[in-house]
Amino acid sequence: MAEMPGLVLPAYYLYYQSPVKIVETPDGGARVWRVFIETGGWQEKNNLFVEVTLGVGGDIFRRTAEDFVQEVEAYRAHYLTGEGPIFALYETVRSIEDRADAEGRHLTLKEQALIRGIRQRTFVMFEEQLRADGDPGADPELLAGQPR
Repeated sequence: MAEMPGLVLPAYYLYYQSPVKIVETPDGGARVWRVFIETGGWQEKNNLFVEVTLGVGGDIFRRTAEDFVQEVEAYRAHYLTGEGPIFALYETVRSIEDRADAEGRHLTLKEQALIRGIRQRTFVMFEEQLRADGDPGADPELLAGQPR
């Protein structure tokens, strides 16, 4: 990381609408993880490091950890289908959003808070499952200790 002394890790991005995180390795290096569209798991994409860190702007946006979690879960809910409690919660969020759209209105503050809470929960659930399945990029504790 000597090349990027101002970069504080972990760092979170939206890269062409795809969530990407850069985390520090035990030896002081960095690993780039991108959500894999087919599984929702993490795919190592270290070749994106320079483009993501130096290309912020246009189609690359820096995110806070909390906003990153929201982006990851919106992405997963949009691209993945399945059964079980995570997908039931994705459907709950979709129903809330669809109702507001059908009524021609923005989400209320209460609905926004509910969706944020559901997505935080599904993120942890999904990441715990990824970790159990051996995904090295999984991080169910990402928001642990973060102010809410």
